[in-house]
Amino acid sequence: MEKTIPSQSSLKPTKEEAEEAIRTLIRWAGDNPEREGLLGTPDRVARSYLEFFAGYGENPDEYLERTFEEVNGYDEMIILKDIRMESYCEHHMVPIIGVAHVAYMPDSRVVGISKLARVVDAYAKRLQIQEKLTQQIADTIDRALKPKGVAVIIESAHQCMTTRGVHKDGVTMITSSMLGCFRKSDITRKELLAFIDRK
Repeated sequence: MEKTIPSQSSLKPTKEEAEEAIRTLIRWAGDNPEREGLLGTPDRVARSYLEFFAGYGENPDEYLERTFEEVNGYDEMIILKDIRMESYCEHHMVPIIGVAHVAYMPDSRVVGISKLARVVDAYAKRLQIQEKLTQQIADTIDRALKPKGVAVIIESAHQCMTTRGVHKDGVTMITSSMLGCFRKSDITRKELLAFIDRK
């Protein structure tokens, strides 16, 4: 008999179960979840998690379904730089805060710029490592728009490094994914880096 694996949604606990888990963590930290200042904390944390991890309920591909072809022959680089990004380290569940730069070279279609920012958010608001996040964003844009090239660069600070462990503040992690013409052409890549002020 074939073994069936439960879907992720069927494994999702109730809000009450999540709140009880938070009470357990408060006790694990050494405090009393029944004291006045902490009575409402399990509810607040559970509701915060719905916002922090909203990306699990989103399909990034859907944001890129509506495209536009009437661009009067425009075929130069399109860049959305300094998209504020908040993600969460999958190893320690603490914030990764930074910016994403997204660029693509259209072939025949373009997309509304807010949709690119939504794709970034949909993947960022999950438990992540930055390398995977960078690649997911680039692959989704490449798959949906079929452009001549896609580039995604993320610059961020990881609180798993600044608030615990080695406690090194002021460190920026930079990752990039270059597809199509951004990978093949040094000139195109240098032009992109000049636009976003990266040497």
